[in-house]
Amino acid sequence: MSRNDALRAARLRHGWRTIEQAAAGLQTHGQRLLDDLHFTVSARTWRRWEGERPGWPAEETSVVLHDALGRWPEDLGFTTPPGWIRPEHHEEVDVRRAFVTVTAAALLPGPTVPQHVDPALITYFQEQLEGHYRADMFLGPHDLIGTVAAQYQLIDKLVRSSKGETRRGLLRVGAAYAALVGWLYQDAGDLGAATFWRGVTQEIAVRSRDPHLIGYSLVNQAQVRTDLGDGYGVIDLCEAALDDAHRVVPKVRIMAMQQQAHGASLTGDRSAVDQLIDGADGLLARVDDDLPWGNACRRTPGYLEVQRATCYGRLGLGAEAGALWTQVLDLVPSTARRDRGVYMARHATAAAVAREPEQALEIARSAAQIAVETGSARMRRELAALDRAMRPWHDAPVGRDLAEVLAPVTERG
Repeated sequence: MSRNDALRAARLRHGWRTIEQAAAGLQTHGQRLLDDLHFTVSARTWRRWEGERPGWPAEETSVVLHDALGRWPEDLGFTTPPGWIRPEHHEEVDVRRAFVTVTAAALLPGPTVPQHVDPALITYFQEQLEGHYRADMFLGPHDLIGTVAAQYQLIDKLVRSSKGETRRGLLRVGAAYAALVGWLYQDAGDLGAATFWRGVTQEIAVRSRDPHLIGYSLVNQAQVRTDLGDGYGVIDLCEAALDDAHRVVPKVRIMAMQQQAHGASLTGDRSAVDQLIDGADGLLARVDDDLPWGNACRRTPGYLEVQRATCYGRLGLGAEAGALWTQVLDLVPSTARRDRGVYMARHATAAAVAREPEQALEIARSAAQIAVETGSARMRRELAALDRAMRPWHDAPVGRDLAEVLAPVTERG
């Protein structure tokens, strides 16, 4: 009689009716996942796993079990050894350690040892910043937080020794670095850390006396409020950024208007969404500044239609959002994998809202793969929204297929 009922139940739920089928199925899955024909699982081994003393599988077998069944070994009835940490928890620990380290540096008390600060360093950090923006498109947050945060620490140290225009220039570039650190934490799903760094951005922007950066910092704060679902908070911050619209470059006005549209979508105001997006669209041709930050409106294909489609999806306008996502995805290069994955997840949700579950499933297959590869918490949230939108079909074959597709993603979340 089987003793490990958790593993047996997972096996049967997966469709492996016998132990022999399970062993053969897991072996095939592992060879494909690990690209290793030497990965083997015997029926005898599986029978022991379902027995009274299942022991603990090897690390690579744990990964294969999780990928195949959507559960880690401790959730499948295995005896957890001391010190075991799920692989995705290692990432969380690394991100949290980076936050603690950089936060400590940002709050370092007192002056540093005086040193000469060459004004050419401002240009150096600006050029590095553009490289970080490009890397963010390919790597995702976890691989970049430490690098960008370390450079912010150096800028903060130099600011304390510099004077005059050099100091103001370093403050301006420091605010842009702090904003990027905040964005990376937001994308990693740590809204507490993101809020802290948005606050650092605003403080440095105010110290720089740069009205463009002050407006940018307010939009950054509004982005966090959007993720928190606080529509009126988003609107308050964006209206503050636009209070002296004549003082800021068109790019900042576009950012504030499109973000305010997100706030309007959270409050259910479609007319305001369209009015704000259309107003921002009228400013696009006037963007001609050389500021190194906030250039998504130039860099992202179909930037404003992405915002409109996202807002429509939030408003429950599935058909309208789906039509826009189809247009947008035709423009997004395959190299921008993380953005493409987010857009595909939103497209899938729009299809579900439009009661096209089969289309939603097909779109979700590619989006889920990108989510696993990039580790983006933002993408996991989008796929969780898709799962909720697909609830009417959870017990249908298409719903069970979706659960299988999303299992590697939702388990990581």
